[in-house]
Amino acid sequence: MTEIRILSAKDVAACLTMDEVIDAVRATYEQKATGEAEAWPMVYHAFEPGVADMDIKSGVLGGAGVFGHKTVAWFSENPARGLPDLYGIIVVLSAETGEPVGVVDGAAITGMRTGAAGALGARALANPEAESLLMVGAGHQALYQIAATLALFDGIETVRVANPHNPERARAFVETLPGKLAGQFGIERAGVRFEAVDDLEAAVEASGIVVTATMATSPLIEAAWVRPGTHLSCMGADMPGKQEIAPAIIASARLFTDDTANCASNGEIERGLAEGAFGLDHVLGELGDVLVGKVPGRTSAEDVTVFDSAGTALLDIACAKIALDAAARRGLGTVAEL
Repeated sequence: MTEIRILSAKDVAACLTMDEVIDAVRATYEQKATGEAEAWPMVYHAFEPGVADMDIKSGVLGGAGVFGHKTVAWFSENPARGLPDLYGIIVVLSAETGEPVGVVDGAAITGMRTGAAGALGARALANPEAESLLMVGAGHQALYQIAATLALFDGIETVRVANPHNPERARAFVETLPGKLAGQFGIERAGVRFEAVDDLEAAVEASGIVVTATMATSPLIEAAWVRPGTHLSCMGADMPGKQEIAPAIIASARLFTDDTANCASNGEIERGLAEGAFGLDHVLGELGDVLVGKVPGRTSAEDVTVFDSAGTALLDIACAKIALDAAARRGLGTVAEL
């Protein structure tokens, strides 16, 4: 009989720290750049466009000796039923035998690994002396993006949060933000000013690092707002039709992706490519290429840089494996026989 370990969101929170996730995400991008890891094509299906859909992302991590997939289902009408609108599970299997290793709650892993990815994009591509972060979007992902960025940038003095279609949500989020950063991640930065902003244009112009994590399907940020030296990590576009920044920003920026093939079909660059605003040759490389020194990232303080992250299951699999190993050592989770 084969035993598998099942981890809930609570188990994941007990088994992973943000620092561990950042290290795992960095290593995974580097392995992808050196050929030790491979992401496979995504499967996507809309049950009802704009209302309910699902996607399956998968891949293999040779260095960790595992492969697997993450299946995510989004049903927007679930809250009216008293259910979460998003469900996700990660399945990890042995790359040597195919034996299932474990099943892990996807929401907790996704939040942390996506936050780490956005922050690593900023660390690799933003001006290292950046003092201000603008978080566009005040949903589930915002906390993780801010926590990971603060973990990697000691010089951040101001964190702004904008939620263009619901400014009240940004204000409510900011009120609880310092306590959540301290309670969930042990991040206490007394010198950092946290503020909700209504004027998105002014906030973009004033911020050295801009992270977007929304469900937008048309640009929220215009090219005229972006000053020289700005870095943008675009984290929200993860399927066809989503878009957060104007293609003109990308066309004049140094552009990097997490997985170019996936981003071309599902990421922030999808619309600009289709409209001819720029070609695929405008992509200078993937983030892993920058991290291992294959290609330069920022080349001057005046560069505008863009990191398009449509998401890759490689990150989920890597973090799930770490959580499963930690849970096995600590006797956490539920063990079942197949």
